[in-house]
Amino acid sequence: MNPAEHVPVIPSGYAPPAELFERGRALAQQTPPSAHADHPVVADDRPGVVDFVEETHADRLPELLPLRMERMAQTPYSFFRGAAGMQAADLVGSPSSGLSAQLCGDAHAANFGLYGTSDGDVVMDINDFDETVPGPWEWDLKRLATSLVLAGRVGGVSEKKSQNAAQDAVKAYRRTVRRLAGAPHLRTWTALADESTLGEHQVEHLSEHLSTAVDKARRNTSDRVVSKAVQHIDDHETGIRRQQFVEEPPVLWHLPDDHEQAVMAGVQDYVSTLRESRARLLERYAMVDAAFRVVGTGSVGMRSYVVLLDGNADENLVLHVKQAGPSSLAPYLPDLPEAAHQGQRIVQGARLVQVSTDILLGWTTIDGRPYIVRQFRNRKGSLDPTDMPGKALDDYGRLCGGLLARAHCRSLRPRLLEGYLDDDSELDNAICAYAVKYADQTEADHETLVKAIASGRLPKR
Repeated sequence: MNPAEHVPVIPSGYAPPAELFERGRALAQQTPPSAHADHPVVADDRPGVVDFVEETHADRLPELLPLRMERMAQTPYSFFRGAAGMQAADLVGSPSSGLSAQLCGDAHAANFGLYGTSDGDVVMDINDFDETVPGPWEWDLKRLATSLVLAGRVGGVSEKKSQNAAQDAVKAYRRTVRRLAGAPHLRTWTALADESTLGEHQVEHLSEHLSTAVDKARRNTSDRVVSKAVQHIDDHETGIRRQQFVEEPPVLWHLPDDHEQAVMAGVQDYVSTLRESRARLLERYAMVDAAFRVVGTGSVGMRSYVVLLDGNADENLVLHVKQAGPSSLAPYLPDLPEAAHQGQRIVQGARLVQVSTDILLGWTTIDGRPYIVRQFRNRKGSLDPTDMPGKALDDYGRLCGGLLARAHCRSLRPRLLEGYLDDDSELDNAICAYAVKYADQTEADHETLVKAIASGRLPKR
């Protein structure tokens, strides 16, 4: 064998870096980045707002739909958070490089958050994968940019500064791709976005917001949940003291016995989806209670449970068991194979996109419905983009843009994407222009929603 010959470890997966770059440049000749600015933001056959919302209510609990509508109606940004499928419908036929990545699917600015790693650190990354599927990377970037414009408007930031945040998010995306394209593969695959690496995104105006969020996230553990939401009950007949969630309607309530047993059986089945060492860890705990708990904005109405586990001495662990519906992007990606299990789709997508996933993330089936299971409040934290002044929002946009690029480059070769972008600032202006127009459309859609709720066509509290 010629010593200079490249022998890939996996033959079908290797291509020389220079070749990947040139392939990306060739794609840019076919669909230039500037093309994203002029394409219509709304599809001719898009669903009506009310029709779309009613369709998303399928398989949700009817008694929780008024709460979902109340949350979505709060602001245009709130509506946008619950309408990933509507934007996907509008993105069908939009300009595309032809490059596919594992998408978050709902990459709005509030879905970038803090969570704990297995060794106790707090990192920041995309942290919601309900909609994850393979698809055009541009869809995630456009959703992020639009969300920043909307967040700025809702928060009273000037239009110029809101647009700057969207534009700088795209710029940070490009620059991060370029940096990853030239870095060792192993380093780019394992690099964590912790406090020590955030300086590369120039977030000095965000530092106070970020420090506060990190401090709060460090305290957001199972122990904290137990101290606030669990009570000790003395069973006088058996003399046994047991733990139980404290009901907090309309957010948390207990389940009928047969329902509780079905949830606990689902948790037992979920253990088989974990790595063997992690399954062995869960063998050391006992389930002592389960309850229904409402979470999120887009997820309101879906079935969601918390399960209390008793561990060593005074130790407790709380698991979150959350219904997994089909991705709202799936109907608009016709070549996408049907998921065998929606919970498995979400878990495998998260494992591919996140550098460090929850060690207890897995999936199960309860009463014929798919679910994901994860730690509840695993040092999770968030930053509210609607509560940031202009400079902080701009910093936040850069941070999210860089994190999104990291996420995409775990499934899409960064050298190939670098070739398409080729340090072309036209993309910044084009996607910012799109974001402004789609933010305008979202405000109109939100107004339609509010009127439909007021008229009684959609449920209200």
